[in-house]
Amino acid sequence: MKFVYFIPYFIPVAIIIITVEVIMSIRHNKHLYDWKDSAASAGVGTGAVLMQILTKAGTLAVLTAVFELFDPVRAALNYTAAFGQNWLGAAWWVWILCIIGDDLNFYWHHRFAHTVRILWAAHIPHHSSEYFNFGTSFRNSWTIFFIKPVYWLWMPAIGFHPVMVLMAMSINSLYQFTLHSLSVPHLGWFEKVFNTPQLHQIHHSKNFAYMDKNFGGIFIIWDKIFGTFHNGRDGQERHFGVTKPPNSYNPVKIVTHEFVNIWDDVRSAKTLKDKLNYIFGAPGWSPDKSSMTISEMNKMICNGKLTTEEREALGISKPESALEKEEA
Repeated sequence: MKFVYFIPYFIPVAIIIITVEVIMSIRHNKHLYDWKDSAASAGVGTGAVLMQILTKAGTLAVLTAVFELFDPVRAALNYTAAFGQNWLGAAWWVWILCIIGDDLNFYWHHRFAHTVRILWAAHIPHHSSEYFNFGTSFRNSWTIFFIKPVYWLWMPAIGFHPVMVLMAMSINSLYQFTLHSLSVPHLGWFEKVFNTPQLHQIHHSKNFAYMDKNFGGIFIIWDKIFGTFHNGRDGQERHFGVTKPPNSYNPVKIVTHEFVNIWDDVRSAKTLKDKLNYIFGAPGWSPDKSSMTISEMNKMICNGKLTTEEREALGISKPESALEKEEA
């Protein structure tokens, strides 16, 4: 099976789509783009595409090694009798299962990237813009590619061909490009299963009630199953970006600023436990609670310990709003 890495070939199409969005933004005075922010996104995106190209061969090699390592296990399970070869094959239903499995991997990879600080440091460039547009979709990490394949190793082990797995990952990335738009309304029944621009806006918002919500790539069902779904119909104005931005348009600083923050925190920590928590704890963790994680703030909300000013700063209109389980 031959791997076709089609993402670079899609870039000219993406540029055309972005150009149309810019023209429409200017014509209708929507201010969807800022030229400095867009230049930063382009710089970060260029580095990300180059890094992807450089790491694809390594990712394929690792997936192939796992595929071959588990060949005797599949032989013992008599895959050849069931599928005609010692792997799952390339039938249409196998492709569908591969895309579903890939998206489940993406959900957990994405969720951990928001809840483990060292992984958040790698992922935060994607959330660093205060604008939400097609250009923002290119703000991808330069370092996450070294960690990301770990979540996918089970797929070649059970018999998905490594090339098929990489193709599914690319299809997922392509779908996610379409999610970065303010022009698409809620899509009714489609949102019961699939991720949409409206639902992805929630994920990119720094409103407290929206933090750590809607992690899915293609499908939104994982968020509904695992309790991280928000339907975005509570009427809040959405504010994009992160609570501690890089305050720079320099692509290198955008990509590295949270790693620098971690290094500063680790150097100032007094105990080994605190140092490890600054690296592997949730973003916002601090030993003296001078900054807090989402979970810690949720507990304070439950206990009614936030002042009115603090609640307004977090965009919380009522005590239970951040904790309400959204209906599917």
